[in-house]
Order: sequence, then C-alpha cells, then structure tokens
Amino acid sequence: MTSHDVVAIARRALGTRKVGHAGTLDPMATGILVLGFNNGTRLLQYITDGDKTYQATVVLGAATVTDDKEGEIISQSDVSGITDTQIEVELAKMRGTIMQRPSSV
Repeated sequence: MTSHDVVAIARRALGTRKVGHAGTLDPMATGILVLGFNNGTRLLQYITDGDKTYQATVVLGAATVTDDKEGEIISQSDVSGITDTQIEVELAKMRGTIMQRPSSV
C-alpha cells in the first residue's frame, strides 16, 4: 500500500478531500505515516522539520540490480577480511547530518 493509497482511504473515511501526509515512506520501509486533515494539514510542515533516524540490516559484498534487497544479486565479493573496526569507521561516515543521494537505479 502506498502513501497515496492511505490518503485516499483517509479521505473516504473522514469525508474530506483535505488530507495530507508528512512524507512518503519507501515501499520497503516500516514506520509511521503521519496524516493531517482539514486545518491540521498546515501543521505537517513542523513534523517534517525534525531529525530522522534510520536502522538497516545489510549484507556485505552483495550487489543487486536494484541497489536494494529485492533485486537479483548480480555480483558477490569476499568480505572475510573486513574487520569490525573497518565497518565502524565506515558507519561513522553515515552518522550526523548528511545529504542522501538517491540510487541511480
């Protein structure tokens, strides 16, 4: 179900066209889709101003055609030589304020 689908359901259930959300969830993401309706839609901008936190489970060494876990694996690399310290160093680069670049796929 997409964010748009949820808004459509809310419009029907609430009997109003004025329904919005505070940001689309990725198709594979889990979380809360915050909705506003009627005068509350103008308050949604304040919700999106907050910090976001992401948690992920990764498979090291695998590349897929879609750059996500859903795609077919197209290559695999030996990662047995990678240490926990190296992983922590790379993860540290993804903490804090960053500009996320969308996948080219």
